[in-house]
Amino acid sequence: MPLNRRTFLESSAALGAGAALTAGAAGTAEAHGTRPKPAKRYSFTVMGTTDLHGNVLNWDYFTDKEFDDKAHNDVGLAKISTLVNQVRAAKGRRNTLLIDAGDTIQGTQLSYYYAKVDPITRQGGPVHPMAQAMNAIGYDAAALGNHEFNYGIPVLRKFEEQCDFPLLGANALDAKTLRPAFPPYSMHRLRTPHGKDVRVAVLGLTNPGIAIWDKANVNGRMVFPGLEEQAAKWVPKLRSMGADVVIVSAHSGSSGTSSYGDQLPHVENAAGLVAEQVPGIDAILVGHAHTEIPEYRIANKETGKEVVLSEPLKWGQRLTLFDIDLVWEKGRWTVEKVAAQVLNSNTVEEDPEITGLLADEHKKVVAYVNTVIGTSTAVMTTADAPWKDEPIIDLINVVQAETVKAALAGGAYAALPVLSQASCFSRTARIPAGEITIKDAAGLYPFENTLEARLMTGAQLKEYLEYSAKYYVQTPADAPVDTAKLTNADNTPDYNYDAVSGLAYDIDIAKPAGQRITGLSFEGKPLDPAARFVLAVNNYRASGGGAFPHVAKAEQLWANSDEIRNTIIQWVQAKGTVDPGRFASVDWKLTRDGVPVF
Repeated sequence: MPLNRRTFLESSAALGAGAALTAGAAGTAEAHGTRPKPAKRYSFTVMGTTDLHGNVLNWDYFTDKEFDDKAHNDVGLAKISTLVNQVRAAKGRRNTLLIDAGDTIQGTQLSYYYAKVDPITRQGGPVHPMAQAMNAIGYDAAALGNHEFNYGIPVLRKFEEQCDFPLLGANALDAKTLRPAFPPYSMHRLRTPHGKDVRVAVLGLTNPGIAIWDKANVNGRMVFPGLEEQAAKWVPKLRSMGADVVIVSAHSGSSGTSSYGDQLPHVENAAGLVAEQVPGIDAILVGHAHTEIPEYRIANKETGKEVVLSEPLKWGQRLTLFDIDLVWEKGRWTVEKVAAQVLNSNTVEEDPEITGLLADEHKKVVAYVNTVIGTSTAVMTTADAPWKDEPIIDLINVVQAETVKAALAGGAYAALPVLSQASCFSRTARIPAGEITIKDAAGLYPFENTLEARLMTGAQLKEYLEYSAKYYVQTPADAPVDTAKLTNADNTPDYNYDAVSGLAYDIDIAKPAGQRITGLSFEGKPLDPAARFVLAVNNYRASGGGAFPHVAKAEQLWANSDEIRNTIIQWVQAKGTVDPGRFASVDWKLTRDGVPVF
């Protein structure tokens, strides 16, 4: 019927009468003592960990004693388990979920032992300690981290098989089919007192840097597109599948930066970009960056809705809590409020269920790390290595250089001089005088890096060293030098400062970054820019880690699949005695206007 003035007035009158009747009914209801029912509400908590890195117990296998640091943090899943039990007791277990954001099976000698020494992949082999602990605690899902791929895909697949929860990776795709190589998401149903279940989707996203850092393990087998791209694909699907709440577990920091330059067209630390660009996300558990973010809110550009991010530090030092409040509206659950916080694991004792569960594994690994592999004629430490050329870093370089020379012997590049790069990975590493154990060597090189040989020119090496020297804070010649404030300029981590052996050079910290390398020479003569050298370099750096110039695109002459840490152990075993007097030399020093700083 066309809407003319008459029908409009009749419709308005009818609506008015209906409104009056409704008002009258409401008034009658109030007069009889009844009121409209209150809205249905429900609250639940999502707990999260990240970057556990093989830490089950509050133990440092590199020092073989209880873990401690300057902030008196504790580590390990046994501590996390106690916190989880407390939260479940307070909230009700059926009102909680527990998830992780990746980097689970690499980082301690415990995790190394069950990947390499007594591998979980052998016939009838053991169950990985991290799988045992996480199963016992009752994890609901975990995202893949980049370090999950360090030991190769077979170890990862076996770990996945041993877990009672899914390992998620929406942007870990089969290289041939471009289909997900792991489950992209998990869906969880929470029962409410109102008879209306809440469906919670957990979307797992991993780091695109895997394609670089573990190229040897994944090249041709898996590809890793950007987090934003895959989140934009999956979040709408999860909503259409009936998800009332969407949580993203992302092994990716929140800063929007990358550490590998232009090697990949994807952002390494993209969690904040995902929140900003992809509508429909309620909260993001952040990993990878090893920072503590109790609560960080980012407004989505399309909807204006705030997405809550939280990152619980690393190694089981913190537990994130996302408290999520919902209201039943228009036939569905709607998120009303999200808040986040972190709990500190040093406030509780270890869960005896977890420590007891893994007592035998712990005992085996303690015995392993205390195996004697040789002796040293002198104490060597990394205490001053960030600002001085120390023998303990020379030890890494001599092992790497000798290994590469032996590998290239008799070949086309055998006549080229071999240089080597090394970083100070830990400021507390120590080789004692007397017996050297596996834990001493492991503490010197805690990462699972492998060794490569790359072809570099003198000019390229000069730029490489200039880039490395940006690590130092510019300090005028007349200013006091405080070693506590001298390094890590622009948040450059220690592992992204390289000392190169085989060359002699000074670093003038009074000059701005990019203009610091002076007196650069090889065998007593100024370095020839056109001269060719072999650089012994770890696979992280060779793959673009740290975005050092030239090395990632340099010709690869040789590569090894064994960890550099093992190469050091084997070298010490072969030598029997380590004598720094035979290999240590001062090849570089810090200066100001030509005057040595130390």
